[in-house]
Amino acid sequence: MDFFLVGVIFWVLLSVASVLLVFGLWKSSSKQLIMSGCAFLLPTLYFAGAENWLRLLIFLPLVLFVLAFFTNKNRKIPSRN
Repeated sequence: MDFFLVGVIFWVLLSVASVLLVFGLWKSSSKQLIMSGCAFLLPTLYFAGAENWLRLLIFLPLVLFVLAFFTNKNRKIPSRN
């Protein structure tokens, strides 16, 4: 039963993160992209022990955090006057 619960949590986190990613890209919302990165963080740590190209999935939350930084609409750019 414990392994089943871990699998359910794993797939729920992946599906919630995917939905947040789609809505974050669609609305260009940095908050949704950050929440998507946080939700992707735990499942991608599982793939950190892989010995093949799946190890590169660790960079997905990092890419989302960088994308959220650049899509922040409320960031004020200082003027050079």
